[in-house]
Amino acid sequence: MSLERLTPDVLKIDCEKTALMIQSVIRDQVFQTLKKQGAVVGISGGIDSSVVAALSAAALGPERTLGLFTPEQDSAEDTLDLSRAVADCIGVEAVLEDITPVLEAVGCYRRRDEAIRTVIPEYGPNWKSKIVLPSVIESDQYRIFSVIAVSPDGKRMKKRLSLSAYLGVVAATNFKQRTRKMLEYYHADQRNYAVTGTPNRLEYDQGFFVKGGDGLADFKPIAHLYKSQVYQLAAYLGIPEEIRRRPPTTDTYSMPQEQEEFYFSLPYHKMDLCLYARNHGYSAAQVADAVELLPEQVERVFKDIENKRRTTRYQHMPPLLVSPVLEIA
Repeated sequence: MSLERLTPDVLKIDCEKTALMIQSVIRDQVFQTLKKQGAVVGISGGIDSSVVAALSAAALGPERTLGLFTPEQDSAEDTLDLSRAVADCIGVEAVLEDITPVLEAVGCYRRRDEAIRTVIPEYGPNWKSKIVLPSVIESDQYRIFSVIAVSPDGKRMKKRLSLSAYLGVVAATNFKQRTRKMLEYYHADQRNYAVTGTPNRLEYDQGFFVKGGDGLADFKPIAHLYKSQVYQLAAYLGIPEEIRRRPPTTDTYSMPQEQEEFYFSLPYHKMDLCLYARNHGYSAAQVADAVELLPEQVERVFKDIENKRRTTRYQHMPPLLVSPVLEIA
């Protein structure tokens, strides 16, 4: 029997049932499997960490959930205010760790700037920048990252990044996610807590995380949920409206940057439907109307989904061994 045309309704969930199920699993994983006394959640002011923090507080109790704020000099101006709004809303204790000094010490900003200067020689102090990727739906051509930079006097320029420059920028900025995770584990070890991961299904499936950084966690309670479903849960859980209205961002670069222009090339609700369609055997023609694209454009998205799965597979892999060492029953 052929599948019908896809509609956005396919991603609707029973929020109460879903929330109760996740909370039950969190309690079992933290208390029984991991043998921990609570959980640490890095709260960024984004939708995913807000929902995870709320689910953790509901499952374990607010007194057993610790929020961690880890802003740095490139964070958006409203990041800390939004993070505090989440902690206040769900009634959890939160600790502020400004990671700028750590990043300066390891040369995060210096190394990033050096990489950018290979394509924009005049790039220097007080400049702002971000890296962007051409849309996947416009062409089948190989896509190359570019850097957009703005000088202190407002001059804006865009330059293609060489492979070495791109890798240099990414390697340097990955210090941010890895530093945050290091501090999450510090506070978790101090309290005998577990560390919570916050990726949604779209991010987890497509490798949109840093290995040893935001990809590192003891449990990941929303990795099975499409981002559209995370937004549904956010409304049900009473996450502040200003967070639910905020577009998904990387909050990694000094210029505002949405996930769409950096990695996914489509708004999350369209990417969710394309990923769902790919996972459930729908053709490009069956999903085209729902995402307002031509079938050939959906095919490009499908190819990009598979390409990201291939190229980021190693991020999901544990360390490789020559021979099995320990088997746990």
